[in-house]
Amino acid sequence: MSLTNFPVSARASGASPSLPKVTMPALAEMKRQGKPISALTAYDYATARIVDEAGIDLVLVGDSLGMVVLGYENTLPVTVDEMLHHTRAVRRGVSRALVVADMPFGSYHASLPEAVANAARFLKEGGAEAVKIEGPRTELVRALTGAEIPVVGHLGLTPQSVHRMGGYRVQARTAEAVTRLKADARALARAGAGALVLEGIPREAAEAITAELEIPTIGIGAGPGCDGQILVFHDLIGLTFAPAAKFVRRYADMGALIRSAVEQYREDVEHRVFPSDEESYHLPGAARRGMRMELDGDAVVNQDALEEWEEFTH
Repeated sequence: MSLTNFPVSARASGASPSLPKVTMPALAEMKRQGKPISALTAYDYATARIVDEAGIDLVLVGDSLGMVVLGYENTLPVTVDEMLHHTRAVRRGVSRALVVADMPFGSYHASLPEAVANAARFLKEGGAEAVKIEGPRTELVRALTGAEIPVVGHLGLTPQSVHRMGGYRVQARTAEAVTRLKADARALARAGAGALVLEGIPREAAEAITAELEIPTIGIGAGPGCDGQILVFHDLIGLTFAPAAKFVRRYADMGALIRSAVEQYREDVEHRVFPSDEESYHLPGAARRGMRMELDGDAVVNQDALEEWEEFTH
C-alpha cells in the first residue's frame, strides 16, 4: 500500500513533518496494524488547525454544528450550503488529517442521482475527502463509491433519526437488535464504505462488529473496543450549555475560562484600565511636537477672539 506524503507547512508546528497524510486506505492500514484512530469534529479554521496540529487522524465536519455552533435544537435544520461553508473553513485549516463532511438531513434521502450530486459538492466545493451518511443505505454507498466518493457509514444512534427513535436513546439493547445491526454493518462494508461510525450502542455489540469487519470502526458512546474514537470538539473542551452525555470526557472547561476572560475584559473597559498607554499607538516625536504647536496656536487665536468679543459686548 502506498501513502501520499503531504508536505506539512511551517505553520503547523504541532505536527511532525514526517507524518504522512491520512487517507481512507491509511485508516484501513491503521486497523490492520492495531493502531487506534483518533477523530474529532471541527467547524471552523481555528479549531481545525488546532485539532490537525495536535495529530488527530480524522476531522469530521459534523452536522452537530447545527446544535453547538448555530444553536438549533437538533441537526435536522442544517442545510447543504451551511455544511459547505463550514467544510471549506475546516479544509483551509487542515494539512494532515482526513477531512470528512456530514451530509445533512434531506441531502441524500430522495433520489440516488440527487444524493450523488450533493455528495460531489462536498468534494468539489468543500474540499472534503469523504462524506458521512447515516443508516444502512447500501444502494447509496454503492452509488457514491461508484462515483469515486469515499463514504463513512454511521449506525446505532443516528441523530438525523431522532424523531423516529423518540429521542437520543441507546440502540441495539436486545440480541435481535444486535443481530440486525451486525448485518447492516456487514452490508455497508460490502457496499464499499471505508469506515463505520458506531454511536450509542453497548460496548459488547460494538466489539462484535469491530471484530467482524475489515473496515475500521470509530466509536462514540460505543465503548473502548472500536478501532477509533470520536467526540464533538465542544464537548471535549466544555464549551456546551447542556449536561454532558455519559460517554463524554471533558478535558478542559473552556466555557468557564472564556466567560472569566470576557468578564475581566468588561470590567477593565468599565474602569478605563483597558487599553493602557502601553497598548496604545503614539505619534512620532516630531509629529507630536507639531501637533502641540498647532494646538497652542489655536488656543491663542481663540483667546484673542474671546477678548475681542468681550470688548464689543461691553
